Amino acid sequence: MDDSTHKILELTKPEQFERAFPLMKQLRLDLTIESFQELLGQMTQDGYRLFALFAQNQIVALAGVSLRTNFYSGRHVYIYDLVTDVSKRSLGYGETLLEFIHEWAKENGAEYVALESGIQRTDAHRFYEDRMDYDKWCFSFRKKL
Repeated sequence: MDDSTHKILELTKPEQFERAFPLMKQLRLDLTIESFQELLGQMTQDGYRLFALFAQNQIVALAGVSLRTNFYSGRHVYIYDLVTDVSKRSLGYGETLLEFIHEWAKENGAEYVALESGIQRTDAHRFYEDRMDYDKWCFSFRKKL
């Protein structure tokens, strides 16, 4: 990937979020533009931030993150959403964006970067463990109410 042809920006404006929606929908299949906008409004109030990697002025990868503190990870960045456009995968964009998030986390006093990945996403797991040196250290559970 040619570093001169890409940039990473935090998205903060409604038109930027709208532009990011089609890519986010590749990861979050149940989203509609309406639910995306409604949830995003609530999430940003809770500290959610959305970063986009642009290549040739197109959004090719997104990372939705939040700075958090808890007993087991201390101050950390939690990645809620990480997606590279399906037509742009294996070109280094996800790695570049994730490395940016690692640096951003350090600059903001984080000790860890944490994320969850669906159990069916074996390619993503290989990427996190083999390429990005993440440790698989717990299971995540949830119950629908």
